[in-house]
Amino acid sequence: MKESKFQAELIVELKQRFKGAIVLKNDPNYIQGMLDLTILYKDRWAALEVKASADAPRRPNQDYYVNLMDDMSFAAFICPENKDSVIDGLQRTFSPHRSSRVSQRQ
Repeated sequence: MKESKFQAELIVELKQRFKGAIVLKNDPNYIQGMLDLTILYKDRWAALEVKASADAPRRPNQDYYVNLMDDMSFAAFICPENKDSVIDGLQRTFSPHRSSRVSQRQ
């Protein structure tokens, strides 16, 4: 499957799974290596770098931005082979955390 087709289908799936999410396609010419997608959902966010396959080459700085943004919130490389596990990670990231609910009550 071509990366563009996978990305288009992924965007539709993300919007269906996370109702109300804003999925932004980032400009690849603005910052070298910036990830393909930014997902804004409620009070959380994530970033994904879309690849056509697990062995697709990575461009300069992509590993750097995946690691940096994953430390901030959630970021990952996503391809057809790991899509389900990455979406599971997104689900955990976008789910309310117990500590957040406790602090809101105080």
